[in-house]
Amino acid sequence: MTSPPARALIGVHVGPGLTQDGGMDGGGPLARAAEMDADGVQFFLGDPQGWKAPGLTPDQQALLTGDAAGDAGGDAAGDIALFVHAPYVLNVASTNNRIRIPSRKLLGQHAKTSAEIGARGMVVHGGHVLGDDDPAAGADNWRKTFSRQAETGGFAVPLLIENTAGGGNAMARDLDAIARLWEAVGEFGAGFVLDTCHAWAAGWDLATAVDDVRAITGRVDLVHLNNSRDPHGSSRDRHAPLSEGQIPTGLLVEVARAAGCPVVLETPGDAPAHAEEIALLRTALA
Repeated sequence: MTSPPARALIGVHVGPGLTQDGGMDGGGPLARAAEMDADGVQFFLGDPQGWKAPGLTPDQQALLTGDAAGDAGGDAAGDIALFVHAPYVLNVASTNNRIRIPSRKLLGQHAKTSAEIGARGMVVHGGHVLGDDDPAAGADNWRKTFSRQAETGGFAVPLLIENTAGGGNAMARDLDAIARLWEAVGEFGAGFVLDTCHAWAAGWDLATAVDDVRAITGRVDLVHLNNSRDPHGSSRDRHAPLSEGQIPTGLLVEVARAAGCPVVLETPGDAPAHAEEIALLRTALA
């Protein structure tokens, strides 16, 4: 007898960051994900625009690792996959030492905490170089980041590099830029996050996006399944609800199906709206 296909892992991003005001309200990310019937949850460890090292309290860690008493602890933790998003301010590609060096340090700190709470991976944007700089220098800075970390055993959790929406000097906006980046970091086992809103904004063909990325990286580890408020090729990163943007919903479903990996929704809306999106996507992928 043939086994039924595995259920797609569908998660949702929740905010604010864990150490920000309200970050652990309602039992924290696990409880909030369970409320939406999500299989996974993505969150920031702290302020996404801040440079502070993550500093979770024992109680916060317990709510994320299943060591807390009650339904928000062990029961939920065993069933819900965790993904951490690194702060937006990180830019290890930068040719500015005052940005690149603290970015490397903070990246390692966030990876360490992510591993301690059992995250499957940590999402990080590809970053960019200054306007007059050669993007190849940014790719080499990424290589150095992985190489130096490898000297002490590597990152404590898989790093998943995400494509971005705009910027001519971005490391991961265009497919040729991603190819240049992967020549630098592929040997270190870097993972890839395909964000559909970002790809749409950058002018990609979403019908072939998964195959196009895999032809370069050999992998797609996570999909950020987001609709867009703006036209194709706009270079604008403005997410829309799954069924209410410029990208046909059916096309988004086919991206998720082709990728065959975990999906995280970063769409605007409240918990009931996200629960509806998860149910819609789960039915479409069944």
